[in-house]
Amino acid sequence: MHTRSRRSKMTAVGISAALGLGLLTGCASSTGPGKPDREITVWSQENLPDRMAVTQKVVNGFERKTGIKVHLVGVDEGQMPQLIMSAAASGTLPDVIGAAPMGQVWQMYSNGLLNTSIPQQIVSELGPGTFNANALRLTADGKTALGVPSDAWLQLLLYRKDEFDAKHLPVPDTYANAVDAAKALTGRGNYGMAAATDPNDAFTSQSFESTALANDCQLVNDRHQVALDSPQCAETFRAYDALARLYGAPGTQTVDSTRATYFAGQSSQIIWSTFLLDELAGLRSDALPSCPQCHKDHAWLAAHTGIVTAMKGPDAAQPAQFGEVTSWVTTKTAETAASREFIEYMMGPGYKAWIGMAPEGKIPVRDGTAASPQEYIDAWRHADIGVDTRKPFDQVYPKSLLDQLVAGVSNMRRWGITQGEGALVGATNGELPVPKAISAMTSGQISPADAASETQDDVAALKKSLQ
Repeated sequence: MHTRSRRSKMTAVGISAALGLGLLTGCASSTGPGKPDREITVWSQENLPDRMAVTQKVVNGFERKTGIKVHLVGVDEGQMPQLIMSAAASGTLPDVIGAAPMGQVWQMYSNGLLNTSIPQQIVSELGPGTFNANALRLTADGKTALGVPSDAWLQLLLYRKDEFDAKHLPVPDTYANAVDAAKALTGRGNYGMAAATDPNDAFTSQSFESTALANDCQLVNDRHQVALDSPQCAETFRAYDALARLYGAPGTQTVDSTRATYFAGQSSQIIWSTFLLDELAGLRSDALPSCPQCHKDHAWLAAHTGIVTAMKGPDAAQPAQFGEVTSWVTTKTAETAASREFIEYMMGPGYKAWIGMAPEGKIPVRDGTAASPQEYIDAWRHADIGVDTRKPFDQVYPKSLLDQLVAGVSNMRRWGITQGEGALVGATNGELPVPKAISAMTSGQISPADAASETQDDVAALKKSLQ
């Protein structure tokens, strides 16, 4: 997703053990709120130079308004487990962390590193009704708010409308439609699908989970047992194998190669995130669409691409939407008042600038204020997307798609989160058992049934190690 969601490959057992050690050693003398000196340290995982510049500008405004000093530090998401581990051990946790994904938040929460009273105070102060209700649910452990949800991105299935129309194929919003279309459109140098198979990247997990949720394949069942050997999951592995191996390009398919294949006009479908939308429209110079028709018109591919936000498998009662909600979190040693003021500012006066950094991947989860209920949604629709070329979002894509993206946040589901197994989700993002099985399956080393069985065993062992 540019990519915004890579994870550390450190083992989850090592992360949990080291974080636990931090609680017993370096943090022992600083387990409560920090000294109220009106000075806080903020780690932001929006660490690209242009985004840091935007954030720093907002921080400067906050400092002028409040007199609170903010030390802003850009941190790479893939390095976060190690950095948190080190900071916990040395008693130097930051006060606030921004752009934290759900699995990461749960890992910190499970290891006792979060202050969960501050987020609850902030949401209450800003008004729970101004937030997307599903985003609040996904970032909480029951009634305990783990963080303040800030924005979201969604996983999409994009397809060539012109090629589908030419063969009178239906929209690929079901397993059957997607697989049948992939088969019909594979041949003569073209592939029916571009889907991730990289064993070393969480992007593969995200691509698979988006397909799995569509068929009600779950990481765990309601009894908290790992459920990847269910009939629904078996069907998902079979469908993903067909899409990625039978009708996809040979070799390991990565976050970059899947995009390149679709942009070159060599695949008819692709599973990617909303972060693709600015590039698809030809607004990023180092990732321009390169299809034959795109040479004269960089926006041609976007105009001929259809987008599915929710898919349905044969065993599911309704379509499902996969995505990620990122949050502002406060650590257990945070300076309470200053941290609360900072996050309230970022979710208020600074919110438009924050979501405006990359509107295609920062769908607002706070719609507006009590006085102006749609203020932030409206600002997001009009915000400029792109890198080298900037254009208003609602001038590049139709209102109907933007409506779908907003609705997608309300319909978003995730493995394990709502069952209270967020720590396991975070651990799988470190160990990557699903990508490893997908890679072996799509390279022909094991069958879909074996892939399901191996993933079941690996995740069950991982769950046991966290107990």
